[in-house]
Amino acid sequence: MGNVTSSRKGERFLNLPSKDMMAAIAVTRFGLGARPGEIEAAKADPKGFLAAQIRREGADLPVDGGETSADRFRQMRDFQQQRKMEREQKDGQGDKTTANAQTFKDAQRDLRDKVGADFLARARLATNTDAGFRERWALFWANHFTVSATKQITSVLIGPFEREAIRPHVFDRFENLLVAASTHPAMLTYLDQAQSIGPNSRAAGAAARRSNRRAGLNENLAREILELHTVGVDAGYAQADVTEFARALTGFSIGRDAEDHPGQFLFREAAHEPGSRTVLGRHYGQAGLKQGLSVLSDLAADPRTARHVCGKIARHFVSDAPPPALTERLERRWMETGGDLAKVAQALIESPEAWDPTPAKFKTPYEYTLSTWRLIGAEPSAIERLAPILTGLGQKPFSAPSPKGWAEDAQTWAAPDALIKRMQWAQGFAAAVADRGDPNALAVEALGARLTPAVAKAVSRAETRREAFALLVMSPEFQRR
Repeated sequence: MGNVTSSRKGERFLNLPSKDMMAAIAVTRFGLGARPGEIEAAKADPKGFLAAQIRREGADLPVDGGETSADRFRQMRDFQQQRKMEREQKDGQGDKTTANAQTFKDAQRDLRDKVGADFLARARLATNTDAGFRERWALFWANHFTVSATKQITSVLIGPFEREAIRPHVFDRFENLLVAASTHPAMLTYLDQAQSIGPNSRAAGAAARRSNRRAGLNENLAREILELHTVGVDAGYAQADVTEFARALTGFSIGRDAEDHPGQFLFREAAHEPGSRTVLGRHYGQAGLKQGLSVLSDLAADPRTARHVCGKIARHFVSDAPPPALTERLERRWMETGGDLAKVAQALIESPEAWDPTPAKFKTPYEYTLSTWRLIGAEPSAIERLAPILTGLGQKPFSAPSPKGWAEDAQTWAAPDALIKRMQWAQGFAAAVADRGDPNALAVEALGARLTPAVAKAVSRAETRREAFALLVMSPEFQRR
């Protein structure tokens, strides 16, 4: 922490670092790493530099093909139909089978390329943006509401999910972001909600008559909203709350091709479990869609949600073990403003604990590679080059291992084998970009007042530019923020 200057009623008053140091922190901790001239641009007013990046219309959108979730859902349905035809025609169809197989492979490659293009567009936005804090804020929420490419149908929806449900709402009220994420086709497919049917619903009865089987209630979405997205695993809820919430969410589905809103959110009244619900001690007598939305609204307003999510924000931006005063300050602003995320972001900027000069956060592989490209004013050239890098470093694109999202703690990313892989990549990258500029000047551009004499000396004494660049990007100062 910064120096304590006085104490009153148990409060700690902290000295803020110099403006030069604050400019470096604004760009490297709150943002995604310094582009040439960025730290200098932040020096006049580091807090104002960050506050100017908060805007009601949300985060920037990647420059991509602009396809919607409905477009992608339709393409995936066409692909699944082609796959079905290819399988059915395998027995004794000769050239026809070969032609169908090739069509199937082409369609599969096209969908895979679109997923890669989505990720590349996102990475290019991050390397080129002059609003690094706004982009980091958006990436935090994309990880909070994780959807992963562990399912093929979900993989093609991740890019549209971030564009449609996450980015427009990152400075909105949390309730609006929660509802947008929870009702998006990407989340509904990832957590199997689209197949959840109330056991006593009309749809379940029809299914039983057709197949003599009972349709199933799926609790995945309800569980993850409680555990990860809102009140948190320590909130004291019971299994009965999960089940009741899952019943309230029945009917949350996706429109089929012949229905209204194909490939978009659709509430299926026939699949909704009839009756009232009790979730976390609250009674919900509403019918249909309003029941699930009412539970989401109350979860968004719950103080336990403020505590859980603000703790995650503090851990993401400041420290794996953030100062309690920081989390409490964010919680207060959250509750005072009804979960206004723009006001919470402003509170983060205003918090003296967030400006502690000690760099406590270790960059994830995605953050690390982005900051290296930003340092030299470059961007990843192709997904075929970017994806193997991130996969090798342990963060395969769009492939978080669970709904918890990617880990953000130093213990996960600073293990010895991970550092060796990072060093190997840094050496190869240094060889490719050694002619991009004077390493001594780049060190100042990258770290500003965070550049220590030891790192400056090591860079200046390196025998080659390649070695100097590798030393810079592997230094603890560059790898931490």
